[in-house]
Amino acid sequence: MQDKVVIITGGSSGIGKALALSFGKLGAKVVITGRNEERLNEVASDLDNAGASNLCLKLDVAQEADNRLLVDETIKAFGKIDILINNAGISMRALFEEIDLEVFKKVMDINFNGTLYATKYCLPHILKTKGSIVGISSINGYRGTPARTAYTASKYAMNGFFESLRTEVMHRGVHVLVACPGFTGTNIRNAALTANGSSQGESPRDEGKMMTAEEVANGIINAIKKRKRDIVFTSQGKLAVFLNKWIPGRMDKIVFNVFAKEPDSPFSKN
Repeated sequence: MQDKVVIITGGSSGIGKALALSFGKLGAKVVITGRNEERLNEVASDLDNAGASNLCLKLDVAQEADNRLLVDETIKAFGKIDILINNAGISMRALFEEIDLEVFKKVMDINFNGTLYATKYCLPHILKTKGSIVGISSINGYRGTPARTAYTASKYAMNGFFESLRTEVMHRGVHVLVACPGFTGTNIRNAALTANGSSQGESPRDEGKMMTAEEVANGIINAIKKRKRDIVFTSQGKLAVFLNKWIPGRMDKIVFNVFAKEPDSPFSKN
């Protein structure tokens, strides 16, 4: 990874931050984006202290023009792009019958359209370097879960998009990886949107029993080095993907029962 130019969207917290710091320690030149300038500056300071060349840009991945700017500024600073990691994302938790469609659209805009725009403008440069494009998807990209319709739709869309793109560029030296973490101890559930678009605030799950962002970051970097096609984290995640392929009807019942037991589950109101 020495001197590789790595772009990480949503790099100011969680998995994105862990990836930025890990790449920086390996000698990469790191570009991160995010909407929270204070958190971006904190990551920039950490990268500076590690001696890692970096560029931190306050941008909204859901805006097409911001993605053009991201690529322009990266090329201006470092002259090339080797790796793009589409990490920016947001979750939600509400029954579909209750959710405001603007909330659904916001999740799709950030999770899927943000990936689409960043990949579109980075691709010409990654074709030149024969580099890697990474999508941070989810187990939800293989198995839908109740009260997460928008999040699930965005991750299924991401998985399908990259499967199609991979077959377009596979003979041109470009590596496409889809990484699907299971439950990871980040702030994504705290920031998850409710039916009216407000933040959930309190996670319904025990964050202390989950994979750490650093563990996920190390797994993704190893998968990039080996140019893997996909990676599914945790034994629970692998089991969910396997069972959903072979006994999908049974999985409907299992998944419902698991999520109905969450604290303050939307199903408890019905």
